[in-house]
Amino acid sequence: MDISEIAAKMQKGLSNRGFDGSLKFDCGNDGVIVLADNAVSRDDRDTACTIGITTANLAKLITGKLNPMTGLMMGKLKVSGDAKVAMKLGELLKG
Repeated sequence: MDISEIAAKMQKGLSNRGFDGSLKFDCGNDGVIVLADNAVSRDDRDTACTIGITTANLAKLITGKLNPMTGLMMGKLKVSGDAKVAMKLGELLKG
C-alpha cells in the first residue's frame, strides 16, 4: 500500500466518524498525510501533533496489524507535539 492509498483509506474512515484535532503522519521521503478539519490531505502544514513513521508501518497501523502503543514502545513510530491528539488516533482506529 503506497501513501496515496493510505490517505484514501483514511479519508473513507473519516466519513464514518469525526476527528477533532490536527495530526500529521510524516513518512519521510514518501511525504505526509495530515488529518485536520475532519479531512485528509497530502499537503504539509503545521499540526498539533506529528507522528514519524514509515509508510509500511503506517499501512500496518491503519489495518490493525500494528498496535499504536506497541509501535511507540518498539520505536516504530515517534510522537512529537500534543500527545492527547495522538491518543485520539487510537479511538479513530478502533473502527
